[in-house]
Amino acid sequence: MGTITDVSGIRVGHVQEDTDGWLTGVTVVLPPPGTVGSVDVQGGGPATHETDALDPTTLVRTVDAVVLTGGSAYGLASAAGAQRWCEENGRGFAVPGGVVPIVPAAAIFDLGRGGNFSARPTPEMGYAATAAAAAQREGHDVGRGNVGAGTGALIGRGQYKGGVGTASITLDNGVVVGALAIVNALGLPFGTTAQPAGPSQGTPPMNTTLVVVATNAVLDVAECKRTASASHAGIARALNPSHTLADGDTVFCLATGAMALDRSDEAARQVSLITLQSAAADVVRFAILDGVAAADPVSTPAGEYGAYRTA
Repeated sequence: MGTITDVSGIRVGHVQEDTDGWLTGVTVVLPPPGTVGSVDVQGGGPATHETDALDPTTLVRTVDAVVLTGGSAYGLASAAGAQRWCEENGRGFAVPGGVVPIVPAAAIFDLGRGGNFSARPTPEMGYAATAAAAAQREGHDVGRGNVGAGTGALIGRGQYKGGVGTASITLDNGVVVGALAIVNALGLPFGTTAQPAGPSQGTPPMNTTLVVVATNAVLDVAECKRTASASHAGIARALNPSHTLADGDTVFCLATGAMALDRSDEAARQVSLITLQSAAADVVRFAILDGVAAADPVSTPAGEYGAYRTA
């Protein structure tokens, strides 16, 4: 079904630790310079960084990197490493004396899943994941399953292993829409016969599905925001339940601007955007299901996490 790197210029880097009490990691999506971006957060328990800067009413238009990380709010420290890499490479919002990289981030809850609650992503891991993304070749394959921010991801109230998934769709007009998902969900894929057990008394579920949608289309910030919002339908189609009080479900949208949409009149503009946004929801669903299918079982001092497989 393709990968997010089918969108020209998009690169992905993973760094993870899964020994000695660790089960967590960082994934960085590195777009080409000048990529426009926005975000939509619909989960009730988000852990995010710099998402307000991507609102259509704010100053900045472009995004230098997107960091997806484990470690809950602690793991957001990894964004500092990605920002440092961007600064060293001259990427960022130009200001007198230098640049300020625009590096939004979002985290999943995976604390303690490797056995050590203090084992969480660091700025150094964020830097390494960004450097790994930059070193990739155009159109590279993307690591899936138990890698990067998907290393400590679980689904089904902690019964099964979640992970990283990706997919893409190419529309008839040449527009490419890709998605990368970190699946750490309360629920399970729709149509499952398995029933997740409820959380123990006094232990609330901690869950989040993080998504980056990328397209080669020309979109402004407001159109990226609307595309991110529409993409949440893909989470709801893939997982039951989604967007709960304990979820941090978040979708970023990146538009590289290589392919102009038909805006010859208002009707054409609306059809172009609706078609793209419908495809974005579909590709998010595919990426989530890919992440579940690619995840392998894990055994740690904190528990046994099996692979989810459909009957």
